[in-house]
Amino acid sequence: MIVLRNLLFYLAFYSGSVFYVGMSGLMAMIAPKWVRPFPDGWSWYHRVCLKNLLGITVRETGHKPAGAALFALKHESFFEAIDLPTTLDFPVPFAKQELFEIPGWGRAARAYGSVEVRRDQGAKALRTMMADARKFIASGRPLAIFPEGTRVPHGTRPPLQAGFAGIYKLLGLPVVPVAVNSGPLYHRLWKRPGVITMHFGEVIEPGLPREEVEARVHEAINALND
Repeated sequence: MIVLRNLLFYLAFYSGSVFYVGMSGLMAMIAPKWVRPFPDGWSWYHRVCLKNLLGITVRETGHKPAGAALFALKHESFFEAIDLPTTLDFPVPFAKQELFEIPGWGRAARAYGSVEVRRDQGAKALRTMMADARKFIASGRPLAIFPEGTRVPHGTRPPLQAGFAGIYKLLGLPVVPVAVNSGPLYHRLWKRPGVITMHFGEVIEPGLPREEVEARVHEAINALND
């Protein structure tokens, strides 16, 4: 049954993805201001496929504040990245530079609103990132980052990337840590039915020392890691 459910999921989701992703790229070229419905629709369609084909439901706990804040999410699978537009209201993700080099995707991501992370280009790149991020903050949009830098197996607690504290300091935003336990269900190949929980932790105020904010975020995003 699990294999059959997965095959149906892949058939339905990737068929739908051709439409949503293709339209995102097309609209980015001809009418960038109308891009948003397609990434948002893709994320919503993913949730529908999870529930109806895989038997995976998503539960949110804790308090999710509205408006501009830096949401720091645990990253255990592709689920978190695809689900961002459903989890948050018009989020602005920090995304690796390599993703913007994917034909079509990069143009759509810029039109939707993303901050390009250039890890190896020093202070100039950081200033550009912060300038881009502040434009979105002024419009009240939430920012989203995976502070561990990449997907990690469930149950592991790697340190946060060194750049997270610098972003926190320069933006001056409250941080909302988000614990996610998608790893045991949302496997790379055979996904399993169950409940994925997203827990929004206590808001962390801006202006804390680096060691304190890193420790608090690290502890909070691993709250579902047992």
